[in-house]
Amino acid sequence: MKAIIVTDQTAGTAGMKLVDRPEPQGLEDLSGANYGDVVVQVHASGFTADELSWPSTWVDRLGRDRTPSIPGHELAGVVTALSYGTTGLSVGQRVFGLTDWVRDGTLAEYVAVEARNLAPLPGDVDFAVGAAIVMPGLTAWQGLFDHGRLRAGQSVIVHGAAGVVGSMATQLAREAGAYVIGTGRATHRQTALDFGAQQFIDLDNEALEEVGKVDLVFDVLGGDVLMQSAGVIKPGGTLVTITGPTEARPVGGLTVDFVVIPDRAQLNEIVQRVRDQRLRPNIGTTVSLNDAISVFNSTDRRKGKTIIRILP
Repeated sequence: MKAIIVTDQTAGTAGMKLVDRPEPQGLEDLSGANYGDVVVQVHASGFTADELSWPSTWVDRLGRDRTPSIPGHELAGVVTALSYGTTGLSVGQRVFGLTDWVRDGTLAEYVAVEARNLAPLPGDVDFAVGAAIVMPGLTAWQGLFDHGRLRAGQSVIVHGAAGVVGSMATQLAREAGAYVIGTGRATHRQTALDFGAQQFIDLDNEALEEVGKVDLVFDVLGGDVLMQSAGVIKPGGTLVTITGPTEARPVGGLTVDFVVIPDRAQLNEIVQRVRDQRLRPNIGTTVSLNDAISVFNSTDRRKGKTIIRILP
């Protein structure tokens, strides 16, 4: 099978290589398959550039080097084999989901993944769309509802509202009945409004404090913006970030930093909203596996999620 591998952490995406690996004929032929796994023939994959800075890309759970490793953790495809202990899925089923951080990923024609990390992908949802909503959708859902406890009638600031994750959070928060304030650069204003933000703050030219106090801040930017956000949260409110541990603390409120986790029930909720046209992915560039490395290394600024089409 074709797969993109990395072996040198210092090289970043420039160190990626497209190689041939033996094509698996069954679960026993695919390295890393365990009890409860399935093999998925990958039709579409997502990739997050930050993956190459994650320790889990380079070492296993015991801290041992696991290179050459295959990046990518978002996928949509078709189940081709089941292991013992697999429930809820069948061979030939269309699926989408999130793979384990410390195992070979989805920039390949096949991947072994825990069945519980996958959800059925309805036949009327394209594989590219399925791959595009996994990480952004789960991150937005968990940040808003699991950690942020967002409810109808509350107010929320979504930083980076025109971005891949921010646009998902904006749509989900708006649908939940919240008042959504998006932030970003001036050039992102219309995109954020198109995704459902009711107000927009240009972080380069407007003060965040102008919005007054809000119940929740959903942060994807970190840095100074994250620190400033603590000051606009109401007593009892929450500051949620995906950028890692922070010293930012709202007075009388809560700060949560989290890492997204797979969740089949949440994937089902997200994909149903896509089918009902209540939620749309923010897809930018779509490329083949053969062209993916050159796109990852391009200096061109890209909007939206980059999706890799493994199969036409």
